[in-house]
This record gives sequence, C-alpha cells and structure tokens, in this order.
Amino acid sequence: MMISPHNDKAQHRHTSSFWSSPSLNLSLILVIPSVVLLVLVSTLVPYPSTFSPLSSPWKWRYGGHWYSSIFNGSSTDSPFMEAETDKLDPNMSFSDALLDKDIDNVTSTTRVVKRSSKLKMVEAYMARARSFIKEAARVRNLTSIHHDPDYVPHGPIYRNANAFHRSYLEMEKLFKIYVYQEGEPPMFHNGPCKSIYSSEGRFIHEVEKGKLYTTQDPDEALVYFLPFSVAMLVRYLYESESLKTDAIGRIVIDYIHVISGKYPYWNRSVGADHFMLSCHDWGPLASSYVPHLFNKSIRVLCNANTSEGFNPAKDASFPEINLLKGEADIGGLPPSRRSILAFFAGHLHGYIRYLLLNEWKDKNDPDVQVYDQLPKGVSYMLKLKNSRFCLCPSGYEVASPRIVEAIYAECVPVLISDGYVAPFSDVLNWKSFSVQIAVKDIPNIKEILMGISQRQYLRMQRRVKQVQRHFVVNPTPKRYDVFHMINHSIWLRRLNVHIQDFGVP
Repeated sequence: MMISPHNDKAQHRHTSSFWSSPSLNLSLILVIPSVVLLVLVSTLVPYPSTFSPLSSPWKWRYGGHWYSSIFNGSSTDSPFMEAETDKLDPNMSFSDALLDKDIDNVTSTTRVVKRSSKLKMVEAYMARARSFIKEAARVRNLTSIHHDPDYVPHGPIYRNANAFHRSYLEMEKLFKIYVYQEGEPPMFHNGPCKSIYSSEGRFIHEVEKGKLYTTQDPDEALVYFLPFSVAMLVRYLYESESLKTDAIGRIVIDYIHVISGKYPYWNRSVGADHFMLSCHDWGPLASSYVPHLFNKSIRVLCNANTSEGFNPAKDASFPEINLLKGEADIGGLPPSRRSILAFFAGHLHGYIRYLLLNEWKDKNDPDVQVYDQLPKGVSYMLKLKNSRFCLCPSGYEVASPRIVEAIYAECVPVLISDGYVAPFSDVLNWKSFSVQIAVKDIPNIKEILMGISQRQYLRMQRRVKQVQRHFVVNPTPKRYDVFHMINHSIWLRRLNVHIQDFGVP
C-alpha cells in the first residue's frame, strides 16, 4: 500500500508527540538503565552458590611442564610467553597496579567486573614473569647475573642458576596466597611441628602467621590454600580397629563443597590454582578420595611417587624433615675424618629396605654399615656425621627423612628408590650432590661408591654444604630456606596455569 505525503506527515507528528511525552521520558530514563544493568549483571555474574565444582563458566589453560626445560637451560617456548604486557609499567609493583585508577574507577555495582579486572592484571603480571624467566634461562651461566644482597645462586647444584634466581625474585614480588578461613583446629589450621611430619605442620603454622606471601584479599591471590592437615585428619578420623578411612575422604569432599559454594575461586579454575599440602604418607590417599576434584589442583607432597599418580607437571615434591626436638642439628666432621664409607640404620619398612638389610646387615663390613637397630650406646647422629655417604632407601613410601638428615650432616645422600621425585628437583640438579642407585644395584653399593674418586667426592660434599641452605627450617623463615623453596615450587606450578574469566579469550 502506498502512503501519501499527507499520511506520512501525520505519522511523523504522531511519532514526535509519542517521544515528547514528559511522563514517558521519565519512565524511559528510569527503566532503560535498569534493564541494561540487569542484562549485564545476569550475563556476567552467576550466583556463586549455583556453581558446581565440576562445571564452570570460567576458563583456564594449562601450559605444560614448561619450567622443567627452562631450568635445564632450554629456551623452549611456552604458549603463555607471548601474552601482551606492553601497557604494564615495569617499575610499578603488583600491589600498586591493583590500585591503578583503571581498576578503582569500576563501580561498586559491578564487583565481578572489578574482580575480573584484577584477575586480568594478575595474569598479565604472570605473563611478564614467565617472559623474564625465559629470557634469564638463555644465559648459560653457572652463576646468576642478578644482584642480590643475601645470596646469588651459583654452581652446578642448579639446573640453571640464572633462571632460578630470576624466578625466585619474581616470586618475591608477585606471589600471594589466600588461606581459606573455614574449618576449625586441630584438623584445620594446625599440624604437627615436632615429628616426622613436621614439614607439614611448620608450613601451615608459618602461612597462618600471615607475614610472608599471604594476602587478605582473595582477588589478588595467585593461589588458594586448603588448610587441612592430613596428619591431623588421620589422627582424629582414622578408625584403627576397623581400618576404615572413609571419614577422611568425606571431610575433604565436604570442605571442597563449602569453599566452592561460598567463593568463586575454585570454580573459575576447577581448582587449578588451589593447593593442598601433606607430609603424611596418606597425603595422596586423602586426595584420591576425590580425584575428580583434585585432578587439576596442586598437591604438595612428601610422598612424591609417580607410580601412585604424582604428576611433576602440576604436583610439587617437598622434603620430609624429622624435627623431634623442634630444631635441626647441622654440621659434621670434615671429609678427611669421615671413616665410614656408607651408613644406614632403620627398621624393616617396605621391600627396598628388605633387600638392603638382607644384603648388607650381617656382613660386618666396616665400610658399609647397615643396621635395623643400632647397638646400645651408639649415636645415630654421630654415625651420620662420620660417614662419607648416607644411604637413603625408601620405606613403605618413597620419601625418607634421611635425605635431609644426610644434608644436615654434610654427608652425600645416596637415593635408593623407585618412582621418587626429589624435592625442588625443578631447580636443583640432584646428580651434582647426591648419588642415585637403582634398586637392582643394591648388591653393588660398595663397588659403586668406591668407584667415585676422592676428587669427585670432595666436589659433591662441598655441594651438599652449599645446597643445605635450601633445606634448613628457621624459626623465622630466611630467604632461600625450605619455607621459601616450598613456596617457589608452588609458584612454578601456578606459572603453568593461565586463568581466563567468563569465557573471554
């Protein structure tokens, strides 16, 4: 149908009067922004309690075990090395960046947008750190070129001293841990500090103090700590008479459900930026109850056994340290006064020790002294300090406190295990200061150790003394000690993950 000019004008007058209505204009002024805001919020802000730990609108990417090649001196590219960081001020600290005006200007009604901005800033700084570490790894030097008033990593005890040092310095600037407050002691926020599981308790205690690496703002955290103690869960929940362990699994599952329902952080990464820590043998068992929840998260374990699912690309090995008196006994005799070639004393735990004791216990060889129980009046520590090599066989589990005992006594550790990933092996070159003997070669221990020249032994012994600083437990942590090294291992795993919010590429 044709519209006449007259009708067209009439329609225009009708339209003008429609839009010029004062009451309608007021309504539109009030309604339209509300509708837009409602659409925006409903699109961007899923209600946290509706999240399932197994499904999330957040995206995360896993970068693979890139840092292994980096610390070996390789310049292998990572997909995360090329993230855009041009707009970041290199002189601006991470905390200052989070207070930058672009973030502060986000309105309070779009809190998730602000959280998203913080996450983008976090990931941008992480990308820059990866780039710096990669660049440092190109310097094939046994000594770091970076200035440090406390310590400059050097020598062959490191896979790549310069890359490690740069990574450590970046960690000190950026690394932030948020500790979930849910849960009550003793099973949460607590742990043994004077036992074979002291590594677990000491770490929990130091993190809870909140003086190093921790943050009260979960939006600026790089990782999130699940503060349950496996040692305490076993002590209070394990039913020894019935041998039931179900209660341990239930409490871990319940805890994940609580924090994933209350906070958005677990769900946005499916736990990939969360970590649990355990020096108890049952650490892997506690997480195996919920493999669908922990298959992405970081497990920091003494029992770092690859045959039991330990994955070095996302899991971190840390040392088992037996502090019966709460402090370490460090030092030993000089090499020229060490009269014992190799020493071990320990009960029959597991098949490796069975083979060792069966082969060497009753030989009465003054060079290779192996005991299941020391004679009365003989000091275990003096034996360690008087030995050139200290045998460290796995027991029921792969980890052994004898490794750190040997390092403290300045005795070259001899690792005898299957599937064990040594602590801090991402950055430490264990072959430079320890001996690895295959289980099948237990009968050849003396021959193997006698084949190490005096010159090579002295080099290894000096390196044991050098690496000692990374295993020392200090009442107040000092840079590069075991507390910082554990955090550095977690930091490396976090570098492997890139979290993106709300599906935005």
